[in-house]
Amino acid sequence: MEVQTTKLLDNFASLTPNQDWAFESAGSRNNLTHGYHRYPAKFPPQIVSKLLDTYATKGDLIVDVFAGCGTTLVESKAHGYKSVGVDINPVAKMITEAKTSPIHPTTLRNYWDELNPKIDLYSPSLVKPRPLHDRVDYWFKPDARNKVAYLYQEIDAIENPRVQTFFLCALSNILKNVSRWLQSSTKPQIDPNKPDRDPFKDFRYQVKKMIAKNDEFYAKLKESNTLGLRCEIKLADARKTRMWSGKAGMVISSPPYVTSYEYADIHQLTGYWFEYISDLPGFRKRFIGTFYSGNVQLKTKTAIAQDAVLQLNEKCDRTAREVASYFNDMYRVTEEIKRLLRTGGVVSIVLGNTKLKGVKIHCAEAFAEMLEANGFEITDTIKREITTKILPTIRDKHTGKFTTTDSKNSQRVYPEEYIIIARKQ
Repeated sequence: MEVQTTKLLDNFASLTPNQDWAFESAGSRNNLTHGYHRYPAKFPPQIVSKLLDTYATKGDLIVDVFAGCGTTLVESKAHGYKSVGVDINPVAKMITEAKTSPIHPTTLRNYWDELNPKIDLYSPSLVKPRPLHDRVDYWFKPDARNKVAYLYQEIDAIENPRVQTFFLCALSNILKNVSRWLQSSTKPQIDPNKPDRDPFKDFRYQVKKMIAKNDEFYAKLKESNTLGLRCEIKLADARKTRMWSGKAGMVISSPPYVTSYEYADIHQLTGYWFEYISDLPGFRKRFIGTFYSGNVQLKTKTAIAQDAVLQLNEKCDRTAREVASYFNDMYRVTEEIKRLLRTGGVVSIVLGNTKLKGVKIHCAEAFAEMLEANGFEITDTIKREITTKILPTIRDKHTGKFTTTDSKNSQRVYPEEYIIIARKQ
């Protein structure tokens, strides 16, 4: 194992960035329905498109075990592939349902023509009492709170589930704008000087943009006769999806970066308003790569992961255990991917490395080692520069927390990432 590990590390170290996979323009993020909703760390649709064109076989079922906001599923449908995605986050599921379910343009406009005039009838007295989490009042001033509540209750009255999800997605995407959340931050923090914004104005603008993109996606799928193509998003855990075995032709996924994002925190506004979250600490524990997993062991299953954990343990026991938990969870994900894929099926993982407390965390190399340990043959490894991914890329090299370039201890992380292609033997 030591010889193989050294070879694997050397192979990664020898790679140079492949400009064919750089995709410096962020334009395609707004093509089709990709721009419906902001989402942290979503990978460029061009990656999925190129992976499908290069590695997928006609008739393949495409699976994403970390579906996020549905980039893989949207691209799969646009390319004529059946697809299934899973995600532990109900906010991600809602966004993906909206993005992958285009609505007949006339139907959507008819519903909008009914909903839009109701906004002008608004009065605080029309807002029906509804129990909401205390944190709603923390994040929203009274006027914004009442207007969001009014929009939610009018959308909730829509009986067509696809249309309802479409408008809920639009409402979800403006919540940060109209709240007191610091606009430039992916971390939850109050901006005491943030100007007030009108939820009705933002909602109308968001809906107008989404209607145009819905029409574009609908027309594309109608032309290719793929409107009815299977495309599902399931609320499930990537470590144990509870789905069938051996049916996926290709898995395309971008796992969470180690301790990079607290998705529960980032999506708490939607979680509270849509009643997806009642207990935030409990919700946090479901996610991979969080600070709240409560892991108590330092042992991992692969040499590269173990080396990182041991180096971190010399500096911070808690961080070492968090990283060990992440790698152990990811090993379980690798086993699940193997179970889902047919023999000869391909997995493509998009993942980058980082630094914590001065220790280089070889996440991509560790995942490659996990794949090999589970009997996969790595057929290709691509290094790409990150040019447009929305990531907080500056860490304090002592605390490991995200910071700004103004800090003297700052260091840039995630400058590049890897695409690992492997085949199930």
